Amino acid sequence: MSDSELNYAEAGTLVRGDDQDPVETGSFWRTGPRPGAGSLLARLRQSFVTRRADLGDCQNLRRDQQPRPGDLAIARVERIGQQVRLQLASGRRGMLYPGDRVLVCYGNRYAPDQYEAVVPGDLGECQLVTAGGVAGQVLSRHPRLKPPTVLQPEGLLADQRGVVLNLRRYGLPVAGHPGQRKPVIGVLGTSMNSGKTTALAALVRGLSLAGLRVAAIKATGTGSGNDLWSMEDAGAHLALDFTDMGYPSTYRVPDPEIEALLDRLLTYASQQDTDVIVVEVADGLCHQETATLVTSQCFRASVGRVLFCAGDALGARAGVEWLEERGIPVVGVSGLVTASVLASREARQATGLPVWTRDRLSTPEVAVPLLESRR
Repeated sequence: MSDSELNYAEAGTLVRGDDQDPVETGSFWRTGPRPGAGSLLARLRQSFVTRRADLGDCQNLRRDQQPRPGDLAIARVERIGQQVRLQLASGRRGMLYPGDRVLVCYGNRYAPDQYEAVVPGDLGECQLVTAGGVAGQVLSRHPRLKPPTVLQPEGLLADQRGVVLNLRRYGLPVAGHPGQRKPVIGVLGTSMNSGKTTALAALVRGLSLAGLRVAAIKATGTGSGNDLWSMEDAGAHLALDFTDMGYPSTYRVPDPEIEALLDRLLTYASQQDTDVIVVEVADGLCHQETATLVTSQCFRASVGRVLFCAGDALGARAGVEWLEERGIPVVGVSGLVTASVLASREARQATGLPVWTRDRLSTPEVAVPLLESRR
């Protein structure tokens, strides 16, 4: 804030300056002259998924409302678990310590290799379910992971009218519809960690080296900076994901809303002086929301061709057949299967498609022809 910052005050009051009486509210904040190093906001660690939020809107801290997906909250770190670092709004990874106060947002998560989590029903103790700053109640976890870092929420951020601040408030504006949608290549896979983001980054690299301005999009998933940073490092002219449109996660978002979200992301990218769009859909085809989105009219009308990622030849064959049965053209295979020469050979024989390694996708000679390929 410019002339004032938020401070702790007595629970249940909002003090409007040093010479005014406390006003009863649902918060325990006050405004006043800049207090310096003791300010809560000055010491608050803002997480990556909340990077678009304007902290100047914050005037209250509410403890009387049930959290919703996307609601911004201040929480105290109680115990360090799997997440020892927090991805900050600056893009830096900051080490976490018990007692740290962090700005996070509530969200659901579906990640078979990590956590399944939902937004809790109250402001009780919860967990940090992504290093990007999503908080939730963990229902299950992969056995290779430690228990997550534990948070104690201290309240939901609210504006001067008491309205809770939500990520949706800060989504990128999308005006109208582009006259012509830029060419779109989709990147799908058998599952989480099948190599989709690596393949997408390689494809971005190859197209960028050809002189094309590439928009790279992650359409679904749970908020984290890793994939966006990977896109930017590969040379993307524009890197976007669902958090840029105000969603901490797409898990449990209604199907029509996810389709509208994809349309907004593609529309925005087409309006930003780009030549081609590469879009990743998270998780695998067995994930209900992924399957529904990929077979929707919106996806089929927007995405001209698909690169499919798999961990082995059988997965590649099953995925390619699943997509082609639904009229979705697949132009090649990539992903973890390409780590093995023999597995790549099996995948090529099983699918009848070219199998591209990361290094090959990173070349204009392979990447550019995929814009025109259609099986």
